[in-house]
Amino acid sequence: MANLLVTGAAGFIGANFVHHWRKASPDDSIVVLDALTYAGNRANLDGLDGVELVVGDIGHTDLVTELLDSRKIGSIVHFAAESHVDRSITGPDAFVMTNVVGTHSLLKAAKTAWLDKGSGRPHRFHHVSTDEVYGSLGPDDAAFSETTPYAPNSPYSASKAGSDHLVRAYHHTYGLETTTSNCSNNYGPYQFPEKLIPLFLLNALHGRKLPIYGDGMNVRDWLHVEDHCRGIELILRNGRIGETYNVGGGQELPNLTVIEEICRVVDAAFATDPSLAERFPDAPAAQGRPSAELKTYVTDRKGHDRRYAIDETKIRGELGYAPARDFPQGFAETLAWYLTNESWWRPLVGRAS
Repeated sequence: MANLLVTGAAGFIGANFVHHWRKASPDDSIVVLDALTYAGNRANLDGLDGVELVVGDIGHTDLVTELLDSRKIGSIVHFAAESHVDRSITGPDAFVMTNVVGTHSLLKAAKTAWLDKGSGRPHRFHHVSTDEVYGSLGPDDAAFSETTPYAPNSPYSASKAGSDHLVRAYHHTYGLETTTSNCSNNYGPYQFPEKLIPLFLLNALHGRKLPIYGDGMNVRDWLHVEDHCRGIELILRNGRIGETYNVGGGQELPNLTVIEEICRVVDAAFATDPSLAERFPDAPAAQGRPSAELKTYVTDRKGHDRRYAIDETKIRGELGYAPARDFPQGFAETLAWYLTNESWWRPLVGRAS
């Protein structure tokens, strides 16, 4: 039996990880530390037994140290982060405080509890990061590998790069047993509706514009969150201490292609299920019109990276990772989840603006 502290697990990826870990290891004890900021939601953890939610800030070092001691925590899985690039452009301070200062607070607490006090307890600090730290790729550039130089282009990615470096430093300087994963764009259940896929999905259901940055040809590697969680589990169980692993979905797609798939699947769902027209009467699909008519092009985002792509050779070769879903399958599952869980996302729509 293991005792885990999972930060930010009332948010999107963290909540999915807790659901995944509870199924994989039902006897383990899980403590969730989350500040319940705008993207945190207690409802993301509904139905989970043996999960303790502590409402608190990762920047409170004494709180984290006390949790590590009193709950006999052996592993920290660190998801807590400000992550929306648009918000980082208009308000970068919160990103520096949470992603850099907050991560440093966790590292200090881990060092105190696991090293300075000499508990002798086996430990692991796993840090969840992003492929955005590597910057932007040209159309013919090789995909990001674990040795790609960092070149962050937004306050968000710069703050995540800083946190990555701190984790590395605490391993090499103090001997803290760490691992880091850099993932591509996630999607799936419980994603706060400010991100592209849930935003465009819910806009299509409500007949609202689908705002496409620039020419819509910015390319991302799309990763279903459940595949991401399996990758993290493999790293926690079998990853080498001090190493970084890139986790991708193997689905490198332009934003415009993703948006067109959203429109196609929504239209198909309405054609198959007449009750959707009653639930969402403002959707073009409810009137037999294509959702694609909602597409509208807007001024591109400042510093918008052109292309991301993940080379996952290392995690495939060392740990046997492989994504289980392509994008059409993963998005079909995601649409089904949002249609089934309307009561979950309804209260969040106004908070996403």
